Amino acid sequence: MQYRMIGSTMPAVEIYFDAPGESMYTQSGGMAWMSEGISMDSNMKGGLGKSIGRMFSGESLFMATYRAERAGSIIAFASTVAGEVFSYDVGANSGLICQKGAFLCAQETVTLSVAFSKKFSAGLFGGEGFILQDISGTGMVFLEIDGNKVEKNLAPGEVIKVDTGNVVAFEKSVKYEIETVKGLKNIFLGGEGLFLTKLTGPGKVILQTQNFNEFAGRIIKLVPSK
Repeated sequence: MQYRMIGSTMPAVEIYFDAPGESMYTQSGGMAWMSEGISMDSNMKGGLGKSIGRMFSGESLFMATYRAERAGSIIAFASTVAGEVFSYDVGANSGLICQKGAFLCAQETVTLSVAFSKKFSAGLFGGEGFILQDISGTGMVFLEIDGNKVEKNLAPGEVIKVDTGNVVAFEKSVKYEIETVKGLKNIFLGGEGLFLTKLTGPGKVILQTQNFNEFAGRIIKLVPSK
């Protein structure tokens, strides 16, 4: 399998299958275009239990698997909002924990499952829900970035505090917890809400410059109501 990134504002990843039998999977409706010579199979990947877990973590109940029937076939998966597509070799690294909705597509050898935060407070108040996504196995996975991508390589014990909506993913060696904003004036007048995400190294952290939920909230405020 080979791939290339296409576009800059609304990017896509185009996959070139080198041999029959190679495959990619995505959430239902994630495919943008494909050539002849590719079969599609919609299924509850991993069974009903894992499918329901994925649904709570922001993905669809059914996943679509696209398999090459001949060498040289092409398929593309496009982002849903303006930003970037981030590629990650799961087998060559430690795997990732990512926020719900970040997953775009992956090879079949990559496993997407539910990841529960070790601290209940992190999931309850983190702004992205209690359930995160665990990416493991081997092969390539592609994630959606809202806005521009920012990568931080944290040293052991190094800390970065981030608005939760700006966190895309982090390696499993990174500690994840929620910190309360200090001071009543900061809470009510600071505009950042009650909590920040605290990430502690070592490990890689992938951030995004746009918080899409915040952006959507501003748009909703401008929509006329009766």
